[in-house]
Amino acid sequence: FIVWMFSKDFFQNQTYSLISVLLLEGIYFYNFTTPEFNVNVCQLPFWALTVLYCWKGFKDNKTIDWLLFGLFAALGILSKYLFIYLLVAMDVFFVYILVNKKINFKCLISLVSFLLVLLPHLIWLKDNDYVTFTYAMQRTGVEDLNFFKNHLLNPLIFFGKQIGILLPFFVLFLFIVSKLKIKFNFKDKKLLFLLAINIVPIILMFLTSMFIGAKIRTMWMTPFYLFMGVLFVY
Repeated sequence: FIVWMFSKDFFQNQTYSLISVLLLEGIYFYNFTTPEFNVNVCQLPFWALTVLYCWKGFKDNKTIDWLLFGLFAALGILSKYLFIYLLVAMDVFFVYILVNKKINFKCLISLVSFLLVLLPHLIWLKDNDYVTFTYAMQRTGVEDLNFFKNHLLNPLIFFGKQIGILLPFFVLFLFIVSKLKIKFNFKDKKLLFLLAINIVPIILMFLTSMFIGAKIRTMWMTPFYLFMGVLFVY
């Protein structure tokens, strides 16, 4: 529903909005694994809502939208720290807007709700020797000193798995689209925003695996593809 609401700002014809949502059925995380409930699944509503209100903030520049953006971003991080990859990707878009001098610093209001919600957790982290970071590093297998496996094989395995995950999506997309047209206008803020929230987080995960040698578990990518349908239909 949130993806549907978001997509209505990108398509005049709501048939395209419907297609962009239905295409998600071609992604492993939104069909076969839907009975699961874990921290990766917990990110889904907050990932979608953070994207929605970030976009609404840029579009309408309303105080309430920026505050909700900060709220849902903080709840997303409390669900799982990997949520930070979405926020960093959004920062890339923020920087682009800033460089082009088209940003209203009203967006900084989002830091109020963001920090307010995160503050108790930050205090808890300090009091507990940042134990969650220690656990996270152990899960990635970075303690293994095998350079080839960590810095070359792990990123390639990660890349291959993402292709495998998206393959049914592409098949479904090509089945639905009778005439494929690809047009890139890098002055189109809508396109740039969609690229930022869809492609940049995946690139950041790949670079993380390459540089620190982390083994990225497939299920960690659960929320990363929520808006892939909107990007490809757009």
